[in-house]
Amino acid sequence: MDVDLVVPMKHPRDGKSRLRGAVEPEAHPGLVLALAADTLAAVTASAHVRRVVLVAAAPAAVAELRDLGVEVVAEPPEKTLNAAFRHGEALLRADDPGAVVGALQADLPALRAVDLAGALAEADGRRAFVADRQGTGTTLLLSAPGRPLDPRFGPGSAREHETSGATPLRGAFPTLRSDVDTPADLAHVRALGVGKHTAAELGGPRAELFT
Repeated sequence: MDVDLVVPMKHPRDGKSRLRGAVEPEAHPGLVLALAADTLAAVTASAHVRRVVLVAAAPAAVAELRDLGVEVVAEPPEKTLNAAFRHGEALLRADDPGAVVGALQADLPALRAVDLAGALAEADGRRAFVADRQGTGTTLLLSAPGRPLDPRFGPGSAREHETSGATPLRGAFPTLRSDVDTPADLAHVRALGVGKHTAAELGGPRAELFT
């Protein structure tokens, strides 16, 4: 089953506040941008993804991500994560009301297309979600064809999505469950194998912290 994805992103200098200190302060925006670049590279490599809309707080600051085949649009006046997802969903449904729309986090630098394809196959047209490896957050939420996405991201979003009727997907999907919020998360994805952009950002003198 094919999917159109919405990916939200803060300005790189503002994103991933709990990762501050993982690299030198001046390198932090580059790391945030690299996490997103590797996420999007994996997504656009999937044969099951038709369109990707990146809803950005600062489109000019992430303009280079367009080179990965994504559409970059400005976030709506309501500057919340769920509003960004709803905004991207509305843009996608304007062109295809019957589409399956997915909400994907931008911090999955170890993502492999095979894990995304596996999640789509297990969802099988249902509104469904993939919890993060801790089991509390959500890395991917999928709508049913033509039905509302109804994003409920935030603290405890896995429970919120299940309570709202979304099916929790049970497949392993290790790279799809591994988002990056903390230095410990960064160490985890490095063990899985990150994409080239993140690897390049971590190749400096502090890379030994995450080996």
